[in-house]
Amino acid sequence: MINILVLCTGNSCRSQMAHGYLNHFLDKRKVMVYSAGIETHGINPGAAAIMKEDGISIDHHTSNHVDEYSDVDFDFIITVCNHANENCPFIPSKNAIRLHHNFYDPSKLVGTEVEKHAAFLKAREEIKAYFKKFVEEYLSGDKVA
Repeated sequence: MINILVLCTGNSCRSQMAHGYLNHFLDKRKVMVYSAGIETHGINPGAAAIMKEDGISIDHHTSNHVDEYSDVDFDFIITVCNHANENCPFIPSKNAIRLHHNFYDPSKLVGTEVEKHAAFLKAREEIKAYFKKFVEEYLSGDKVA
């Protein structure tokens, strides 16, 4: 079993979208995906709505603190925002590959509903493309045994 942790500040938006796409792209019998934050803010309604538009439900996800997974030995730890990358507590996974990409944060936008929707769509498409490429590079074919 391959364990993947996606880490963000509040585990409400970007990490939740990444978690949703990883579950969508991967065989759940061979890979376990976790998402967490260095804080917990609950699932962002805008993130849940924009994922539903792409046919993926994250409504059942929970917002978890990274400390909840201290006993999991991760193979991949992926931070999806600079704040989490810079403030992440020590995660004692022996041989984890650590990756970082600072995704745009749509939850910070103040504007009209149309502008907010466009911001969530932009973030979703960036996250979708990144994690599709991640799966192809790190977890395709023989790599997931």
